[in-house]
Amino acid sequence: MSYQEEYRQKLTSAAEAVKAVKPGDWIDYGWCVCTPVALDKALAARSGELTDVKVRGGILTHRPAIFDVPNAAEKFCWNSWHMGGIERKAIKEGLAYYIPMRYSELPGFYRNEIKSIDVAMFQVPPMDEHGWFNFGPGGSHLKAVCEVAKTIIVEVNKNIPVCLGGFDNCVHISDVDMIVEGDNPPMEILGGGGAASEVDLAVAKLVVEEIPDGACLQLGIGAMPNAIGKMIAESDLKDLGVHTEMYVDAFVEMSRAGRITGLRKPFDRGRQTYAFAAGSQALYDFLNNNPECMAAPVDYVNSIARVAQIENFMSINGAVDIDLFGQVSSESSGINHISGAGGQQDFVMGAYLSKGGKSFICCSSSFMDKKTGQLKSRIRPTLVDGSVVTATRANLHWLVTEYGKFCVKGKSVWERAEGLIGIAHPQFRDELIAEAEKMHIWRRSNKR
Repeated sequence: MSYQEEYRQKLTSAAEAVKAVKPGDWIDYGWCVCTPVALDKALAARSGELTDVKVRGGILTHRPAIFDVPNAAEKFCWNSWHMGGIERKAIKEGLAYYIPMRYSELPGFYRNEIKSIDVAMFQVPPMDEHGWFNFGPGGSHLKAVCEVAKTIIVEVNKNIPVCLGGFDNCVHISDVDMIVEGDNPPMEILGGGGAASEVDLAVAKLVVEEIPDGACLQLGIGAMPNAIGKMIAESDLKDLGVHTEMYVDAFVEMSRAGRITGLRKPFDRGRQTYAFAAGSQALYDFLNNNPECMAAPVDYVNSIARVAQIENFMSINGAVDIDLFGQVSSESSGINHISGAGGQQDFVMGAYLSKGGKSFICCSSSFMDKKTGQLKSRIRPTLVDGSVVTATRANLHWLVTEYGKFCVKGKSVWERAEGLIGIAHPQFRDELIAEAEKMHIWRRSNKR
């Protein structure tokens, strides 16, 4: 039987496909921009017949229809590997819960701990002539999902780019149970956090001057990483490489400016390696069938041992708060959940161990509290009660704010306190010194 005939036999409607879901099932919605749309709406339409359906996914770029059915919390429970703005709101509605993880371990979680999923459903580009459905920009861990799923349903969307890779970036029609042709919605656009502010540009300048020719880059998402990418694109840096969990628009800009060649990487030479991607339509167009870009599973991309083999590896990520001991919280402010651990710890450690590598945690020195209208410091004596430590004090390398940068590697607690206070907002430095003295991490010889 030809692949085309097999395709016709497995082709069905979304309403028919979601009949595979039963009360109490564990199902998987894939990842980020490849979260299902037609199948999600069809599942929501069945909510009257369902209870206690547990769904795994992450980094939602649209609010799923299953969140808006009557008595949604009794019908569906969203379990997220990484939280975004949509999921933060869903937590407060009693619909969503976070699954703590180190991102590099995610495929292993499915293969070794979860071991079985009742139904997996996600969007894919159209099947190729060899019977393969590419995972598009949402690959990450989907091969592992498919390996343990009892039923696999793909929702075909002709607008999803084909993301080439080395391995584990597609599923064959022989392993697919049902095929649904959706309404081909346009790709979800994930913004980069708005235009760069003066603070973003000041931080970017401090980071870029630390990056040598031939360095390999990992960037997070947001205005600050985008500002760094834009500044690199406008610099005279050359022969840069890319090895990043998330491919963002900044890499497209650097590529088009000729800054990225990847020729100094010890493996995947000449290729930009990533686990998943989200951003503008220009980003999706750049990735589509581009052999320069290599989609790979996250346990390969985020492997600390692998990252550590790349000389001059530059990891650039953000934070919510940092305390004077050097503990970084990037997931919550107190018990208020904001994001997730993602791959920050993977890349902090990998860059830390790389010869010539540097891990930068970048943030504004202060923020305006929306509730009180008061300016508050991101550098605190201790983290807010209940805050989750994402990067431990033993692993922090460089911290950068608009007031400077400080390397904590090899520094004692009093040296750390002095250095971190030195790049805090000036309005809070005396207060931080007083608190450091109470905690016995401030020496009298320190400059005030």
